[in-house]
Amino acid sequence: MDFHLNHTSGGSPSSSTSSSDPNQNPNSNHHHRNGGHQHHHETDPMQSWWESISKARSRIHLLSSILPHSTSSSPPLSSLADSDCPARSLLSSLAAYSALSASLSSPLSGTGDDPLCHWLYDTFQSSDPDLRLVVLSFLPLLSGLYLSRIHSDTSAAAPSLAGFEAVLLSLYAAETKSRAGKPILINIPDLSQPSLYHSPRNKPNPNLNNQSRPSIGVLSAPLEPQIAVKSTKRACIVGVALDCYYKQISQMPSWSKLDFCRFAADWAGQDCPCKTEFDKNGEEIGNDYFSEGTTRDLEIDDVVEEMGNLGMNGNSSNSVPRGARIPLPWELLQPALRILGHCLLAPLNSEDVKDAASVAVRCLYARASHDLVPQGILATRSLIQLDNRAREAAKAAAAIAAASNANTPSKAKKPEIFLASK
Repeated sequence: MDFHLNHTSGGSPSSSTSSSDPNQNPNSNHHHRNGGHQHHHETDPMQSWWESISKARSRIHLLSSILPHSTSSSPPLSSLADSDCPARSLLSSLAAYSALSASLSSPLSGTGDDPLCHWLYDTFQSSDPDLRLVVLSFLPLLSGLYLSRIHSDTSAAAPSLAGFEAVLLSLYAAETKSRAGKPILINIPDLSQPSLYHSPRNKPNPNLNNQSRPSIGVLSAPLEPQIAVKSTKRACIVGVALDCYYKQISQMPSWSKLDFCRFAADWAGQDCPCKTEFDKNGEEIGNDYFSEGTTRDLEIDDVVEEMGNLGMNGNSSNSVPRGARIPLPWELLQPALRILGHCLLAPLNSEDVKDAASVAVRCLYARASHDLVPQGILATRSLIQLDNRAREAAKAAAAIAAASNANTPSKAKKPEIFLASK
């Protein structure tokens, strides 16, 4: 991949971290090399805060110059730079997400000279955590477009996706550095031993060694540095990037989560009736919701309509990028199910996000059942059952609240007295 080489002419990634602000003092590199001045800079919170604000404003102005100017009545993107927290304003701006998503969804996007990929790459290299959150919010769309194009476009003349790959590799490299070559381990308790919350029925034999022996499970193997996205490592690289997204998912906007749920359903590519196996009685979402031809189309239409009401681009489902059926190895399916689990069960998520995640989980269950993937079947069945129980509890609570409101006597209104002048 020559994204780094192509990017050098416009400013290398290494230089973007130290001089991303065009108004920065040209002697700043010398200033940062000086140990005493650097210590003073790091210990001055006001100076650090102002540099963070300046850097975020610089990135927003650069993004505004890259994106095409909108003809709608919504305020321009550059107006976000005037807020007290410009990076957070950019993260929570639906109009900005819409404009950037429309450009990323262009058929010619993702190449090595794509300015948006350069912007995402340079922004993620920033030390500002809020700017990194902005890049992570576009990961569902970027990974969805990348994987769908890789596995659906077999033409030899297909455009290069080196820009998408460079952004994914930057996230992979950051996670590799944070793990420091160590695997992610979990402790599995010994189920033969009594729980901390229960007293054993039979007293333990003092002559036997009753010490609990928890086993160690490897949740994620050590990561190897990668300088290019090879076909054998593609699922691992995208999966690790999705892990980075999952770590910050509580701060992601709802439209970013909706994008991931929609792409996950499209990746599964299963519309067979077995996805409604746990909804035979129509108790939760209903069989009509999963009827043929309406499963993902209804969800996409609802999302597009909501985005249209909020000022986003596109008035039909044709403007929403669609994913393609792709291979789903466990190293990619596992982080995807973690994200869907949050979208499905987190109490602060909107009903649109929960419904979209419910559709995606059922599609992935059908896919895992057809592919005979034991881990996928077990995980998706567990999520479906948790979803059903949560919906049953919500219906019961709503019924109790309705009955309580119906039995509560309304307070009689006092008769109105009109005063008339003689």
